[in-house]
Amino acid sequence: MKKIKENKVKIDKTIALAGNPNVGKSTVFNAFTGLNQHTGNWPGKTVSNASGIMRYKDHYFKIYDLPGIYSILAHSEEEVVARDFICFGQSDLTVVVCDACTLMRNLNLVLQIMEITNNVIVCINLIDEAKKKGIYIDTELLSKLLGVKIVTTAARNGKGLDVLASSIDQVSFSKNKHTVKIKYNEYLEKAINMVAKVIKNKLNHKFNPSWVALNLLKDDQELINNINDQLHWNIIDQETKIVLQEAKTYLLDNDIDVYKLEDYIVKAINDQAAEISELVTHYGKEDYTKKDRRLDKILTNKWTGIPIMLLVFAMIFWLTIEGANYPSSLLNKLLFSIEDDLFNFCNVFLPTYFSDMLIHGIYRTLAWVVSVMLPPMMIFFPLFTLLEDLGYLPRIAFNVDKVFKKCSSCGKQALTMAMGLGCNAVGVTGTRIIDSKRERLIAILTNSLVPCNGRFPTLIAIITMFIVGLGGNNSFLSVIMLMSVILLGIFMTFLVSFILSKTILKGMPSSFTLELPPYRCPQVGKVIVRSILDRTLFVLGRAVSVAIPAGLLIWLLANTSLNDLSLLNHLSNFLDPFAKLIGMDGVIILAFILGFPANEIVIPIIIMSYMATGNLTDYNNLYQLQTLLIDHGWTITTAISVMLFCLFHFPCSTTCLTIRKETKSNKWMFLAMLIPTLCGIVICLLFNLIMHLI
Repeated sequence: MKKIKENKVKIDKTIALAGNPNVGKSTVFNAFTGLNQHTGNWPGKTVSNASGIMRYKDHYFKIYDLPGIYSILAHSEEEVVARDFICFGQSDLTVVVCDACTLMRNLNLVLQIMEITNNVIVCINLIDEAKKKGIYIDTELLSKLLGVKIVTTAARNGKGLDVLASSIDQVSFSKNKHTVKIKYNEYLEKAINMVAKVIKNKLNHKFNPSWVALNLLKDDQELINNINDQLHWNIIDQETKIVLQEAKTYLLDNDIDVYKLEDYIVKAINDQAAEISELVTHYGKEDYTKKDRRLDKILTNKWTGIPIMLLVFAMIFWLTIEGANYPSSLLNKLLFSIEDDLFNFCNVFLPTYFSDMLIHGIYRTLAWVVSVMLPPMMIFFPLFTLLEDLGYLPRIAFNVDKVFKKCSSCGKQALTMAMGLGCNAVGVTGTRIIDSKRERLIAILTNSLVPCNGRFPTLIAIITMFIVGLGGNNSFLSVIMLMSVILLGIFMTFLVSFILSKTILKGMPSSFTLELPPYRCPQVGKVIVRSILDRTLFVLGRAVSVAIPAGLLIWLLANTSLNDLSLLNHLSNFLDPFAKLIGMDGVIILAFILGFPANEIVIPIIIMSYMATGNLTDYNNLYQLQTLLIDHGWTITTAISVMLFCLFHFPCSTTCLTIRKETKSNKWMFLAMLIPTLCGIVICLLFNLIMHLI
């Protein structure tokens, strides 16, 4: 569907899309609005309200994709956002998207939403998967029991979406409203009725009296304040206070205190959802989850889960390394083959000085960044996205959840850490799936301790030249060494997370519901297109935007002289004493500093400085590069020190800007730069000291 600009049309109705995580809300949203919000087979993809416009016949609907939630009892940030939008967002209709394979769990949310609003459509998605598993739902009976329109869809294939759009158009303009009554136990029902009678006329027909009464009994102060703001007066006047106290006393007399109250609420909702589900759901196969359970016994087993996870990532890295070599070399030759022509062209219109700056400074830096970054990302991101669609990423979080709990952080951090292997900026953005602000900050501050694919070229080059050796086919051994480096980064992530949780970010680990979604066959074509558009080009665009000023700065430093030495040489000489302490030299440290916009240009800056060319220089093969580095004093100690500092140093500018945007704080951005850098300095210092003693 074509994307429509909101300022070009008049909005007729506002629609809210709600539902559990991983039921296909974002797929429905994308199909209706033409926007390309990223979807995936793991919970927590949407943590803020995305919006877009849908046109049906002559009407325009503004659709909001709410965060995926299991309940609106408001335990997490997502639940608060979704509940408040449904309550106060003035939506004309709420479409609750459900998973046909797990209807009972989804009905919990349907019932809760129907208590809040009297205009709902229930969309039962993934009906195609349910049929494969022999699950059949009596939609006519379900519609009777709930009193709402039921639509079945297979959103990934576009099936049923026309019917859903037609139903939205019909129901949103309909005056026929419905109400649902959840059956609580007799004591709770009486207490709710006592309060509801008193507040009914005070709600101005904006809210369900029974639902508000229930939340008054729960002492949900945030919700009460929001209701007061909407009504422009305080519903808890003297009369309400008196009856509220009477109702609470009545509950206490029947052994229901404020702590037990929520248990009774949850039980009532679960019982009613189970009762409805049992009536409308029929199973053709009793063992429809047998295959998933068998796979989970292997993939989430405490003995096999972690080794398989490491093997999967090793395979992805091997495919990325092997697959990126040839296209990276080809792209490099293509971009650099036109460099002289561009220089000659610019020379016609500009003085040589400016042509040199533009082509040998800015363009050459861009060519390096694009040729080194683009091929690995075009391989890594689709492979990673395939793991998402397959449903394997939540299993990774499950496997390492206990370790993160011991570090007083959240198991969802495993997902953001895995995303950081592709790009730390993407990993930082992914921390939105973590409910707790404290745990989200821990995940943000530690995300750059695992290397992104921008650091892989430097790590792989050093591993090949100084550790594995240049002779023969050593790609498998290189992967083993690279995995060892990544495991060190993961270990440091655990260690730093633990230290942060005991110092500046103290707190207990929060509990969270981690759904293990069914395994699904990924749509390979869509995965490739989506991963290239959503991730590869997005990350590359950011890298290019910061590489342009970086190329200019590097060229100016290399071509501006003072006392017969370039500023680049002066700076590297100044840094040399400190660099020697941690096993490197001033040129290497300066290269990391100037490589702040993009990690890919660290090695080219080192080559340029050693050769004193004044321009970024490419060496045709690793044999020549190894000789150059050894001639300038590199040893195995230097090589390992560079690898360690490459692993542990400040994140690139793209990641820093993302951290600033996510935290809205310069303080946290600075700390995110300081923590890995201090780790790198301390580790390199200790390693260099040990090597000297040996």
